[in-house]
Amino acid sequence: MFAEDEGQVYQPESDTYLLLKCAVATAKPDDTILEIGTGSGLIAHEMSKIAEKTFAVDINPHACIAAKKLGLEVIRSDLFSALKSGGRFTLVLFNPPYLPTKPEERIDDWLEYALDGGITGRDTVEKFADGLAAVMDTYGRCLLLISSLTGINEVSAYFKSKGFISLVVAEEKLEDESLFVLQISRDLCRI
Repeated sequence: MFAEDEGQVYQPESDTYLLLKCAVATAKPDDTILEIGTGSGLIAHEMSKIAEKTFAVDINPHACIAAKKLGLEVIRSDLFSALKSGGRFTLVLFNPPYLPTKPEERIDDWLEYALDGGITGRDTVEKFADGLAAVMDTYGRCLLLISSLTGINEVSAYFKSKGFISLVVAEEKLEDESLFVLQISRDLCRI
């Protein structure tokens, strides 16, 4: 069993608060909400005040402990791997690891899971896109935070190839990057 190590948990930053702002604006009381990569649990905790059916997932055992301390129902999982398919979530939230990271830059600790997006910054985003349809309701929506470092056009094109449409619903410029929140839904014309 793991003891919580706060230094191994991604703490809320600008990206967290931008995604939270969008999530609060779109969440409805009858939603069934899933936050992937909950980290500190802040977003899922705030969502649980809006929708009773709110769940959190993280691969990091320290993050799971932190989120459980907030009273959240947390599942330790690598993205959707521990979840049953069936399209039951009407709102899926994800602030993925999006930083382009070379192998020699990796630090090999639990916090790495929150930061390392692979060489392009899209490794985890693409795995997420590959599994989203299995857990998201047909008429559900997803809010995904990405960075200009990740390549917004490439991310949108990948989701399109998986049968989704995406649009930018928020943007925040930082010193060396811009953050975007994409709202993603199924392309119902392709179903």
